[in-house]
Amino acid sequence: MKFIGVRICCVLAVGCARPMALGQASQDEQAARYAAAGQQAMMQGDYAVAQQNFEQVVKLEPAVAEVHAMLAAVYFKQRTYDRAVHEIRTAQRLKPGLPKLDSLLGASLAEQSHYAEALPHLERGFRQERDPEVQRMCGLELLRTYTELGRDADAVQVSLSLNKLFPNDPEVLYHTGRAYGEYAYEVMEKLHDTAPNSIWMLQAQGEANESQKNWDAAIVAFNHVLVLDPKRPGIHYQLGRIHLARFRDSQDPKDRDAAVQEFKAELETDPQNGNARYELATIQADLGNLNGAHEEYERALASFPDFEEALVGLAGIDLLQQKAADAVPLLEHATRLRPDDEVAWWRLARAQRATGDVEGQRKALAEFQKVHRITPVTLRVSNPVDAVTPQQLDAGATPQ
Repeated sequence: MKFIGVRICCVLAVGCARPMALGQASQDEQAARYAAAGQQAMMQGDYAVAQQNFEQVVKLEPAVAEVHAMLAAVYFKQRTYDRAVHEIRTAQRLKPGLPKLDSLLGASLAEQSHYAEALPHLERGFRQERDPEVQRMCGLELLRTYTELGRDADAVQVSLSLNKLFPNDPEVLYHTGRAYGEYAYEVMEKLHDTAPNSIWMLQAQGEANESQKNWDAAIVAFNHVLVLDPKRPGIHYQLGRIHLARFRDSQDPKDRDAAVQEFKAELETDPQNGNARYELATIQADLGNLNGAHEEYERALASFPDFEEALVGLAGIDLLQQKAADAVPLLEHATRLRPDDEVAWWRLARAQRATGDVEGQRKALAEFQKVHRITPVTLRVSNPVDAVTPQQLDAGATPQ
């Protein structure tokens, strides 16, 4: 798949050519007119007209490197990559070191599937180029080049860099997402071929089925892991999460009870699993067992004092037990850890109102309203750091 096509920006062409200089005394007046017309057409995106004009300039001024460079950029835009390569090499021979041409050469070679030849040019362009659009072009071409050369690990590294440099670019997200997916698929295929009956393969199958909400198959896979390794950390927790997810779909108390048993089993294997303890606390809170929930939240926070969802959960229990003064510091801590948590701000506003802090309530409510407008409650997810069942807004919580 072609990454760039017509998306290479005019800044590359402008950066490596100065056609208007041909209008100086030492230049032919006719060449200057062609150059001006070509540059104008280039800026307007009329590459066919730009090509006609710069081809005329090259005939009149064959020894001017910048004119060949501009024509190369036009050919690239026209997807006539072999002609672009020819003009780039001519320009480089006339004036070595002309800016941005090395990057354009790498992209042109890659577009012709000459990946090995393109590679050093693209690597230099991606690592050394300071123009964002040219760096982006080199990165996308380099990603494809590494993939085509079978260097999947290098492709993933470039993907990580591209995502950091261009975090909101849809094209970058699309191609890097494909690179991650292809690499993950190849690794899983290798795992299947190397160790098809291993614990790791079974765990991968369980996670894949879980992601597709194929609950029964996921449960079978994870239980098979426990047959091979009964004390394996994290497996009972994953089983508990699956049963909990199935309970949300079915509302069958048997699924909720199974989740409780799995979380307890996880804590027997790994007493420091704060997520399992948090989930137990949240289930107890939903069942109205406030004392039990309070105890489990406290135990989770004793090991992980910055567990944001647990702070919000414990504060919610304090509010229900009329202990607003205890809830305030918990919620202040939570909002410092995660300023975009509307549940924390809402409960903080409630706690400050109950303690008589009118100004604090006003500020917390304003923050709640701001966050609520950005992220509706129906789209709320847990803190990615915690990756647990998120706390939910209390009944009647609406912006005021």
